[in-house]
Amino acid sequence: MTIPFDHALDITGEVCPMTFVRTKLKLERMQPGEVLSVRLQGEEPLRNVPRAAREEGHTILGIEDDGEAHIVTIRRA
Repeated sequence: MTIPFDHALDITGEVCPMTFVRTKLKLERMQPGEVLSVRLQGEEPLRNVPRAAREEGHTILGIEDDGEAHIVTIRRA
């Protein structure tokens, strides 16, 4: 099930720590309550992006595997 989102970010070409840096910068430009869909690849970003987003106070709405990458859906705090 795809969760509706307001903004999308593809960081499949990035490596840590840039994966969360790009995600954090995007979240900072959004309004509270807006939803960001982040497309990423690799185990390290899959662990770090949701964890870091939670630490910043954001809500992880879902993590899906689309067969090529993972989609992490985040609601901005």
